[in-house]
Amino acid sequence: MSKYAFLIAIITGSFLQAQFSVTVDAPPAFTAKEAILYTLNGSKDIIVSREMKKNSGWTFKVPQRYVGMMKIYFPENNASFSMISENKDVSLKLESEGNKINVVYNDPVNMLMEKVQDQQKKKDLIYPALVQIKEYYRPGTDFGKALEKEIREIGQTYTVDPSSNPFVNYYNTNYNKFLVERSAETMPAQKEIADFIANSGEMLESSSLLRPVLVNFLNSAGSANVDSFVDALLKRLNVETPRGQTVMSELIDIFDVYGMTALKDKYLTQAKNLKCTINDRLASTIKANNNVELGALFPDYKFVRSSNTSAKNLHSVKADKKVIVFWSATCSHCEAELPKLLERYNAMKAQNIEVVGFSLDSDRGVYESKVAALPWINDSELRGWNSSYTETFNIHATPTYFVVDAQNRIIAKPDHVSDVLQFLNLK
Repeated sequence: MSKYAFLIAIITGSFLQAQFSVTVDAPPAFTAKEAILYTLNGSKDIIVSREMKKNSGWTFKVPQRYVGMMKIYFPENNASFSMISENKDVSLKLESEGNKINVVYNDPVNMLMEKVQDQQKKKDLIYPALVQIKEYYRPGTDFGKALEKEIREIGQTYTVDPSSNPFVNYYNTNYNKFLVERSAETMPAQKEIADFIANSGEMLESSSLLRPVLVNFLNSAGSANVDSFVDALLKRLNVETPRGQTVMSELIDIFDVYGMTALKDKYLTQAKNLKCTINDRLASTIKANNNVELGALFPDYKFVRSSNTSAKNLHSVKADKKVIVFWSATCSHCEAELPKLLERYNAMKAQNIEVVGFSLDSDRGVYESKVAALPWINDSELRGWNSSYTETFNIHATPTYFVVDAQNRIIAKPDHVSDVLQFLNLK
């Protein structure tokens, strides 16, 4: 065998060793046909594969090594199920129980993870109550004995071998350390959180722990010193590294979610000014924000199930101005604000101003009942927060408003319906 053939054999063997499969078996009652498999990067789902149902389920081939959280999403009924991978085959079965679909994990890794997490939930929620109840029963009674046995069983901690199950150990160890609620005196100090973020291995990005740990880091900073502590953290991580850029991206999104506009703008500007190569995670955050900047061309959108229009896409809607609102039938703020928009809709139409509503609902019946009373253009993918426009238009909350001109350029980003009406001189 030549040295080149030997090298090809090594590469091929490594590739095959890294590949694993995810199989899902479903009952006839589960009628979805398409399924999408995701891995995780920080708090962003990354598509690995799309598959159509064959026989009684789906099989996904994962061509690269992956250790961390995974998700399967069924677009037709907006359902999803989570699992973990330790770079080994994953197997799960969906079982129907009336109108409910349960997930049964059949591979050893996910069975262990489910067992450990179930124990943790009982320890967090049930254990304190049982300890209190115990005070009211004599130890020698049958119920007292049963109570003490249950307290012992729930109170024990499962030991997970990190060499056999590295991700199960990593996730549960650090979840318990950094995210379980406890008294202020026993909460990890800010330096300890920063050390964890800086020194943790590659499983941090795929664990789903990064964003909540960052929120705890920000909470520990106090409202007056957030930017100085964030500056120190980013300097330590080095924003020219993948870890530094992923953390910067997560922080920009967190500041956006919590309405901390000045901090969001500060770090978004820093991200845009980086001269180094940008990783995919930070690039997606920059792109989503660029899409909705004042003066930007609002991205076009092909309608899925539009009402009150014959237009096929957003840019085909002709008006001097368009008010675009992202809303949901289950959003209490939307319930309060949309009627005020409705009151002024005829006045808006008289000035050739159109309203286009994009709903983040997932229940078709609820959505259709609500839009029946809304005379403007409406559309929804019925995928809730899995809707494609949440990322395209950088939507973190409902309602969110934009005003665009006749050329579909953003001319205002009002915070509330009153700001919309004031901008349009209709208040």
